[in-house]
Amino acid sequence: MQRAIDVVVAGGLLVVNAPVIAGVAVAVAARLGRPVLFRQLRPGLDGRPFTLIKFRTMHDVDEEHGLVSDADRMTGLGRALRAASLDELPTLWNVLRGDMSLVGPRPLLMHYLDLYTPEQARRHLVRPGVTGLAQVSGRNLLSWEDRLALDTWYVDHRSLALNLRICARTALVLLRRVGIAAPGSVTMPQFTGSPPVVGREAGGA
Repeated sequence: MQRAIDVVVAGGLLVVNAPVIAGVAVAVAARLGRPVLFRQLRPGLDGRPFTLIKFRTMHDVDEEHGLVSDADRMTGLGRALRAASLDELPTLWNVLRGDMSLVGPRPLLMHYLDLYTPEQARRHLVRPGVTGLAQVSGRNLLSWEDRLALDTWYVDHRSLALNLRICARTALVLLRRVGIAAPGSVTMPQFTGSPPVVGREAGGA
């Protein structure tokens, strides 16, 4: 049932938003040049890689002109697109293809796979989502540990009712435009692994 809902809703949203998608594509081409789409390998179900598709929001890396960090490369148009989540519209194509679901843990970076604890790695037991529990619970304001904990909680408690609640809360988050970036960052700091849990020493009190 979830897959059928994904296909129907994603297809409908692509049709309804076709004029918006065309307009954003023209704006990106005019301000950032081509290609207008950002493509990157991300881990999907069971960690299998797929190509994520979004609208570009940053200039390419250009060391000669000082465009190296995300903050340097981010554009005013890019900030506006991210604030309204319009950069995510092409991701609906990933849903139609079966790479993603409408709701699920967000697809992160491939090199994070080796950094997860076994518990955190369970986030890949379901398809990644366009929106998810972490996105409606603080988005990029959350710490990595809290964010990944919410992902695994979703895996254990996912249901149609929960998905509907997440979708309803997503609309509110988009209207309020909160949590777009972590404090002091234009996106989210890199995940470098969770600190080890310090247990009691053998024979200790």
